[in-house]
Amino acid sequence: MALQTYRELVVWQKAMDLMIAIYEYTNQLPADERYGLKAQMKSAALSIPSNIAEGYGRLHRGDYVHHLSMARGSLAELETQMIASVRLGLAKRESTTSLWELSQDVSRLLDALIDSLRPEKYPKPPAITP
Repeated sequence: MALQTYRELVVWQKAMDLMIAIYEYTNQLPADERYGLKAQMKSAALSIPSNIAEGYGRLHRGDYVHHLSMARGSLAELETQMIASVRLGLAKRESTTSLWELSQDVSRLLDALIDSLRPEKYPKPPAITP
């Protein structure tokens, strides 16, 4: 059965879970990061499910893949910001473990969806039969 809406995509659902977790995570960051790392992390986290949804709403497959690619970029940005928050001493590594695992789930799901939509560049070789 075909999907009726982007909200049925597991990748969108997981990306929304990640966005909510990031909003909660940023609440523990220092107040003076309000317009710095906090804002950047929230923006990147919100961009991931937003781009998945926007791509789904596009009429052309290439546009869809383009927006999924933008979601991947936002995810990489968010991962960098999580690492930065730990390296800057603003948060403990343990507090990012579940976020990191969720981000990796989203990454795998995004990659699988992109692969399923992208036309194959090279045809698969024919099966060798004896």
